[in-house]
This record gives sequence, C-alpha cells and structure tokens, in this order.
Amino acid sequence: MIDWNQICKQICEYTGEPLQPLHTRPIGGGCINSCFYLGDGKREYFVKINADRLLAMFECEAAGLKQIADTQTVRAPRPVCFGVANRHAYLVLEYIALAGASNSTLAGQQLAALHRHQGRGFGWDRDNNIGTTPQPNSWSADWIEFWRRQRLGFQLQLAATQGHLGRLQKRGEKLLDLFPPLIDHNPQPSLIHGDLWGGNIGYTTEGEPVIFDPAVYFADREAEIAMTELFGGFGSSFYKAYNDAWPLDSGYATRKKLYNLYHILNHLNLFGGGYAGQALSTIDSLLGELGH
Repeated sequence: MIDWNQICKQICEYTGEPLQPLHTRPIGGGCINSCFYLGDGKREYFVKINADRLLAMFECEAAGLKQIADTQTVRAPRPVCFGVANRHAYLVLEYIALAGASNSTLAGQQLAALHRHQGRGFGWDRDNNIGTTPQPNSWSADWIEFWRRQRLGFQLQLAATQGHLGRLQKRGEKLLDLFPPLIDHNPQPSLIHGDLWGGNIGYTTEGEPVIFDPAVYFADREAEIAMTELFGGFGSSFYKAYNDAWPLDSGYATRKKLYNLYHILNHLNLFGGGYAGQALSTIDSLLGELGH
C-alpha cells in the first residue's frame, strides 16, 4: 500500500509548504511505473511509484529532468523529491496538465536548441536507465567507440545472457567489428533526451511542448532524431523545423538504422517477442551496406 502521508511529509520538507493528500488518482499511459496525480486543492504533483530496489533509477531520472529543464530550451517537469515509503520507491515531479493540440514546429525548434548544449565528451556524469535497463555512460572522446561498446555491445551482451544467441549474436558481433564506416561524420556531444518517442512528449493546453521520462546523456544528436522516427508520433512539420534550425548531416539515413538498433535491442531485452527478428533484420541490412 502506498504511504501517501510519508510522501507528503517529504514533499513538505523539500518545498517548505504543508501538503495534505486530499486528492490522489492513478494516471495511465506508463508501462514501467505506476503514476498518480497528488493534490490538496492548492498544490499539484505528479508521482511515479515502483519497487524500492529501483530508487536509483528515479534518482537518475530526476537528475536528467533537471538538466533538461535548466537549459531553458524545451520544457521538462521539474523534480521535487524522491525516496522510499513503505517499500515503494517514488519520484515526485511538477504536475503539468497535458491536453493541448500538438505544436510540432515549436517542438522541433526547441529540440534543436536543446541539442546545442554541448558536453565535455560522450556520456554522462552517471550511469542511468533506458526503461529499466541499465545504461552505461562512462565518458569517452570517441563517439564510435562509445556507441560500439556502451550501446550496441552492452545490449548484445544482455541479449546473450537472456538466451538470444545463434545468428543474432554472430551477426551482431560481426557488425561491431565492421560498423565504423557507417558513422561517417564527426558529431559534437549534444545533450539529448535519450528516449524520445511519441509517448514521451506532450503539449500543454497552450500548446507548449513538454518532454519527460528521459534517459539523458551527451551523444550524436542524430541518435535522438533517429528514435523519433522509430515508433512514429512526430509530424513532418517537426522535422522541417528541426532541420531549418540545425540541418542533419549527409549519411543520416544509414546512421539512423545503426542508432535505432540500440533501441530495438533494448526492447528485445525488456519485452522479448518479435524484436529479435527486427533486430536481426536491421543488423543484416547494415551489414549488407558494408558488403557482408
């Protein structure tokens, strides 16, 4: 049972304002966490709940949201506090009502502005999660090696431990050995949301874009744009606005497949099912472009 009194007590400690849990209601849409509205008629919060062993995941999410919000480019909910109450880990966020019509032009412009924020290398100050999967983020000056080792290599190792062996592993290992020519440009380390599909963006009643559920790190910005195309949800006006603000380099169409392979492998490791076939098909397509 969720201990709302304990959660409200910690919110009060962080905000300095008393809060009585007069109104709580579940909010649907998430597949990883249970989400709730919490309010007392004056103050409103969005609360994510999961098992207490996942507290570190919430801590990293809070840090990522704060880093995005601090850029003052695209809006992200501000974290309030996180902790454990009655064996439940929780993350309390600013509550933002999402009900407005999409403004994909503004979203594209603001995402380009977010990507203008540069890091000292590729990675992040801490490891975090993509979904519930660990995401290693050790700093690297070499984008190709970062993507090979900490993204595709890591996911392929996870797939092997879960029994996804055979042709997928053999072809995947071959791709790891051969793929550097597929990344034929020299990207800057841009701050990215990291898990930006259509379900992780919404719009306020005024049409302001809001992004949430991040897996932030500094990366080739094209890895972000690639994911927006993987599961849909972003219109042509979004891509036009982004490219008007900061055009993508030539060769993106090939890199897109390489970058989205990471998310396909992650979905295989999280959910199994038909993602094995999709992963193998993507690997074979990339190896085909390399003549293998």
